[in-house]
Amino acid sequence: MPILRIVRPTNNIEALLPFYRDGLGLQVLYRFEDHNGFDGAMLGHLGSPYHFEFTHHRGHAVAGAPSQDNLLIFYLSDLGEWQQAVDRMKQHSFEPVTAYNPYWDEHGLTFEDADGYRVVLQHPAWKA
Repeated sequence: MPILRIVRPTNNIEALLPFYRDGLGLQVLYRFEDHNGFDGAMLGHLGSPYHFEFTHHRGHAVAGAPSQDNLLIFYLSDLGEWQQAVDRMKQHSFEPVTAYNPYWDEHGLTFEDADGYRVVLQHPAWKA
């Protein structure tokens, strides 16, 4: 099975960590500093086939999200699991925002990180 890594640059890794670690409940799997001028943090769950990496190239600035429709979607089909995920986000002071595409508000909630990128906690099961 393939493993997926999503890498995104940021100006401030520390500002993103509370959202992904505390709010979404991901674990910090690895951190590095000044690797060829880059700092980074990888988050996910041990044994999961995906993880997220946030990098910062020292001395370089990056823009935030190009639009409000740049999304990561987590499908949580179990209502209790979905509600726990939503409650955890709110407990860490992350409040839902109105989705750019109203489809995501029908069965889920959208949250925005410090860089303006959005994550949807979607309740219905994934349908391939």
